[in-house]
Amino acid sequence: MTHKTPSEPSELKTVGFTPFIYCSNQALFHVSRGVPLGDALAMASDFLFLAKELTEEAAYGRDTQRHARAAYYLTTMSKAVIDDVTKVLTRETAQSAMSLKA
Repeated sequence: MTHKTPSEPSELKTVGFTPFIYCSNQALFHVSRGVPLGDALAMASDFLFLAKELTEEAAYGRDTQRHARAAYYLTTMSKAVIDDVTKVLTRETAQSAMSLKA
């Protein structure tokens, strides 16, 4: 019987430190803590797909400022998720390197 350790990718979760969308120099939203990294990255991929579609419509359509604004928010949320995942993976890589030295 194999036991998964917390450092296995399927067990890693978001840390929830990454803010996005600011009002009056304060973060209005942030990535939630405890979301499995695979789920978080899948959501970021969905956001980026939608942003791509909206950007294409904005590029070729008329009166499409709302498309551009929506694409901006979707890419901002996607970047925050990816940054949060990167923090987890960077931390795990550093911890693994330290345990190998010990």
